[in-house]
Amino acid sequence: MPRYILDTDHISLLLGGHQPTRDRVFQSLSDCQITVISVQEVFNGWTGRLGSNNERIAVYERLYITTQLFQRITIVNYDEVADQVYQQIIQANSNLAKRRIENDIRIAAIALANQATIVTRNYRDFNLVPGLQIEDWSL
Repeated sequence: MPRYILDTDHISLLLGGHQPTRDRVFQSLSDCQITVISVQEVFNGWTGRLGSNNERIAVYERLYITTQLFQRITIVNYDEVADQVYQQIIQANSNLAKRRIENDIRIAAIALANQATIVTRNYRDFNLVPGLQIEDWSL
């Protein structure tokens, strides 16, 4: 089971070379995983950039670096257990069914199902999920 699950914001910091985040992640790399939800969010961010002619080579280089990271770190799936936890979270608090935070709640469900701590700066949304452990490694 993963000890830490990196949220998409920390993946972006890591890929952007944010030194405190890089140091902490590489110090704990064997205990870190990411979710398939974050992979989706990261790749969705690339789809708009790849059509641009302005910096195509730089964009492909960053996409390549992203895929290299995803090969080095375990990706946790959104499985039936995570979906059951997600449904329980939504049923307990219907305000969490908002489209804006849907992926965050799915990431939280994966973390809860795997007894892992979410690593994120997004306390605003993740604090809404009861029992979720949160840390910020960007400081």
